[in-house]
Amino acid sequence: MRNESPSRILVRAPNWIGDAVMCEPALRGLRAHFPKAEITLLAKPAIAELFIAYPGIDRRLVYDDRGIHAGLSGKWTLAGLLRRHQFDLAVLFQNAFEAALITWLAGIRHRYGYVTDGRAFLLTDPVARPDRATLVHQVHYYWDLLKPLGVTGSPSVPALAVSDDETRAMDERLGDLGVGPDDLIVGVNPGSTYGSAKRWLPERYAEAALRVCRQIEQQQGRPVSVLILGAKGEEALGNSVAERLTVRSAVLSGRTNIRELMAATKRCTILLTNDTGPMHMAAAFAVPVVAVFGPTDWKTTAPYRQEASIVRQPVDCAPCLLRECPIDHRCMTGVTVDMVTQAAVGQLAHNVQPSAVAHHPPTVTGHSPLQGVTVFLDRDGTLNPDPGYIGSPDQFELFPGVAVALARLTRAGARLVVVTNQSGVGRGLFSSADLDAIHAKLRRLLRDAGASLDAIYVCPHHPDERCLCRKPETGMVDQAVRELGIDLSRSYLIGDHAKDMELAKRVGAKRVWVTTSEHGELARSESGEAAAVVAPSFDEAVTWILGDAGAQEQGTPVGEGTS
Repeated sequence: MRNESPSRILVRAPNWIGDAVMCEPALRGLRAHFPKAEITLLAKPAIAELFIAYPGIDRRLVYDDRGIHAGLSGKWTLAGLLRRHQFDLAVLFQNAFEAALITWLAGIRHRYGYVTDGRAFLLTDPVARPDRATLVHQVHYYWDLLKPLGVTGSPSVPALAVSDDETRAMDERLGDLGVGPDDLIVGVNPGSTYGSAKRWLPERYAEAALRVCRQIEQQQGRPVSVLILGAKGEEALGNSVAERLTVRSAVLSGRTNIRELMAATKRCTILLTNDTGPMHMAAAFAVPVVAVFGPTDWKTTAPYRQEASIVRQPVDCAPCLLRECPIDHRCMTGVTVDMVTQAAVGQLAHNVQPSAVAHHPPTVTGHSPLQGVTVFLDRDGTLNPDPGYIGSPDQFELFPGVAVALARLTRAGARLVVVTNQSGVGRGLFSSADLDAIHAKLRRLLRDAGASLDAIYVCPHHPDERCLCRKPETGMVDQAVRELGIDLSRSYLIGDHAKDMELAKRVGAKRVWVTTSEHGELARSESGEAAAVVAPSFDEAVTWILGDAGAQEQGTPVGEGTS
């Protein structure tokens, strides 16, 4: 398959929510590697719901193994459905025998997956499973499956998205439960559908949540509520936690579908949780997590690149991977309230700064000249000095005035989206985790000034890979359009280099060239067709955009030219 370009790909998703979230970077990598292929996701109902409107796939097929696809006749019905789609490649992220059997019955020419569960003879392209003696995180387990197909590099952090309508609906629902729109929220997920062995004690969750609420109130001086999450059947567990609280709380245990659970999880300021699907959801929304681990292996299923989030009591019998503890549950009873509280304080100090704005961007009220407008931002040389390769947060600082200028755009209602080439990852000069830490600092610096980024898109590839996301290629902007619903006819791009202007030209955004880097002379000599305006500072670039957008709203076009 490495030398072929399949046109129709079937992807069999994992069955558990946490596994599906950890599989998302591999799904994104498959999309990037086969950009022209039609990709269909085959998944059980909950997982199919998780990936509604996901930009990396073209179609979802639901595997209803408790309904129409139950039993042998149901498998044959499903195979017939797949056969009609004429897939030429099946990628099996799900490890079970039946995943290979169904694709074999469907007559899919290339069936690609790990050699697991005795299914090697059903695979045309079997891949050896990683050595059990060498533990790898599940994110890498799924990513590494794609390497024989030619996928290179390292996986990114899992990412999920909910729509603006889903966010508004959850805010309204929480409002009906007494949780205000400006409340900071301590999320608590005390259950686990896997089994009771993974559950920390509910009374300790309640006490830890109270302590974390007090900590946030002292730091922020703002209202704090507790939001209790859980699956169907965990209603009593959620209520038992709520009954012990002396602060405002809302219980959603058993009362949400997958999309609603995603929106609720995203709304949290921090989540206290067991090793469960919502833990991975929160991490995928960049919500700080404190995860209590007992019988499961934190090295393989912890929130990816959030090592500081793990709380555990090392005992000889863990990880045992059992659903029910046959002895005294020492791995969980050994975890104290102080341990969880201390971890939460550390996460809050790293991710939530004093006097920060609300967790989600503030609602723009009144006259908003840039409502519906998106401003794409280059990073190095535009927002910050460019010394070469920036590999740690200590090396990263904004140009003077940038944060304040971006706050003007935020207040005007604009969306702010960073698009940045970071080939240092592909060159091995720094890791994706280093880059995440740098961007966490970027967000904090902007947040302190009242600015808010809607998204950061990164091309981590080496230039020799000839990817479709490295500027001036349009891949990052294309992804932003799919995920954020951007209207490119009402967009701008601020950059310091000709490749930024070329990208803007390709996607139809207005081009604003700032001369804040060593490329300034190039801007002056080549501007002409290259830019709508050449600005000597970032603040002047923002001033021009505010004026141009205001004039456009009033129906008065602003002429293009250099300043």
